[in-house]
Amino acid sequence: MSITKIVARQIFDSRGNPTVEVDLFTEKGRFRAAVPSGASTGIHEAVELRDGDKGAYVGKGALLYTFLRVTKAVANVNDIIAPELIKAGISVISQKEVDDFLIKLDGTPNKGKLGANAILGVSIAAAEAGAAQKGVPLYQHFAELAGIKPPYVLPCPAFNVINGGSHAGNKLAFQEFMLLPTGATSFTEAMKIGTETYHTLKKVISAKYGIDAVNVGDEGGFAPNVSGAEESLELLSEAIKKAGYEGKIKIALDVASSEFYKEGKYDLDFKNPNSDPSKWISGKELAELYMSYVKKYPIVSIEDPFDQDDWEAWTHFTSLGGIQIVGDDLTVTNPLRIKTAIEKKACNGLLLKVNQIGTISESIQAAQLAQSDGWGVMISHRSGETENTIIADLSVALGVGQIKTGAPARSERVAKYNALLRIEQEIAGSGATFAGSDGLSAGLTPPALLKK
Repeated sequence: MSITKIVARQIFDSRGNPTVEVDLFTEKGRFRAAVPSGASTGIHEAVELRDGDKGAYVGKGALLYTFLRVTKAVANVNDIIAPELIKAGISVISQKEVDDFLIKLDGTPNKGKLGANAILGVSIAAAEAGAAQKGVPLYQHFAELAGIKPPYVLPCPAFNVINGGSHAGNKLAFQEFMLLPTGATSFTEAMKIGTETYHTLKKVISAKYGIDAVNVGDEGGFAPNVSGAEESLELLSEAIKKAGYEGKIKIALDVASSEFYKEGKYDLDFKNPNSDPSKWISGKELAELYMSYVKKYPIVSIEDPFDQDDWEAWTHFTSLGGIQIVGDDLTVTNPLRIKTAIEKKACNGLLLKVNQIGTISESIQAAQLAQSDGWGVMISHRSGETENTIIADLSVALGVGQIKTGAPARSERVAKYNALLRIEQEIAGSGATFAGSDGLSAGLTPPALLKK
């Protein structure tokens, strides 16, 4: 049950940027993990260690890749973590013991010495090995680590179908517009509804903006040259209606507002270098804008509506009630930040990204802490992804009821959805349910029924 060998290497993520891959060996064989990377990242996230080698990739002066190589993180796995963890002789079944050892070996509050990307690669690979050692599927292993018993809950997918913010070259300030097929009765049906509406949206956008407007972004969503959020919401409404799914699909937003927070205000024209400061708005004004959208469209969840340190605006907006308010940059899957958010009543939902915190054990702890206060939890991919599918298993294991992993396009996104289809088939007849049958609906605060 102990680890016999660990080997790390640099591979490439879905954006063509370097990331970390780890192979961990036990008597059962080789177990592989790859680590994702974000583009829109919170300042409070655990440290993703990169080289800062100006000579790396694409020839001379390739500033784009200045900080992108991960050879330091890879070396930390091969030269520091591997010999120490092997020497410790910890069983791969004991995930928390493995993770605690890695955290102590790093010794910093933000994993800045070894790198969260180095640590997470080993943590995920150890989890894969632990499941194999027990002879159970990964989702079952995760559930047992979390102390959760079946029946399992399949999550409602949140399909990112229109991109803006840092993920797109259009004028749109808000980063993601998502479709949630909450009216489906199974994950399989949710995929059908989501993909049919996605393809209908493609036709709607192509007819209005031309064929070039349906090229896809990092997460598979379209990036039409819309003027703002309302135009995007109108496109979604038209696509939902034409696809025949009115009432079965809800809408969620990821605003990623830290990207356009300037001098205590919010600049919805932040992509314009000549943006007019007199048109920047306050947190309360932005909250009023959100509520106007909620009243007009079937929006049930808004992620990162305000800057990661604008606690006052978060608390005010959450007090208005009615929808799920999800912390991402605010909470960064960190139990300490989550506790602060609970105390301040700053949100009622957590976006869980394993690479924000750096180990499987801490990710489980973060989810359970959020759930203990009645929050909703949405497990998430990153914009720079790999073919690794552990977040699919984690979403089922923890029964969170929500997962976002991009549009139903691009294989690194669809890999997670396909993994969930396989899990659904595997646990059929065991009493498992689909979270969306309860659904998210405006008027619930927080909409915690997804955890039933």
